[in-house]
Amino acid sequence: MSGRYGDVEPPEAERERAIAACEAVWADWGVRMPDVRPLVLDFGLGRFDEIGLIEYWVANEVEQGYCAKFLFVFDGQTCPKHYHMRKHETFFVVKGEVEMECGPHVQVLGSGDTLVMPPGTPHRFSGRGPALLLEASQPSVRDDNIFEDKRIGRDGVI
Repeated sequence: MSGRYGDVEPPEAERERAIAACEAVWADWGVRMPDVRPLVLDFGLGRFDEIGLIEYWVANEVEQGYCAKFLFVFDGQTCPKHYHMRKHETFFVVKGEVEMECGPHVQVLGSGDTLVMPPGTPHRFSGRGPALLLEASQPSVRDDNIFEDKRIGRDGVI
């Protein structure tokens, strides 16, 4: 395993390429991320440029009941449709625009927009240009990420 979620991360060379490209966007924006090892996800599909994202975890305090992380997607890149059985999330768009599908509704969110995602609500988002989101939520734990695409994780579960 290359990281916390090695079964859904790309090979190391792809990971490093993605981080360098992401950091170039942030430098242009004047944004600085936490000094942590980012989680680069291709969801095990090997198509990072289309289906993937980069996460910078600020905190994931399971016992205290909270999580905060930055989510970055490139233009046209999608975090695939999924839901959480337990986790309640709030997304805040820091920079850029995303097309967010939440249940049966699709909307475009831009810088400064917020969207609450209750547990059990299927959702996905795609970059309309590069985009940076802040996720504030209950803790992120394995087996609470249920994906529509059953090729992801173990029959859609990571």
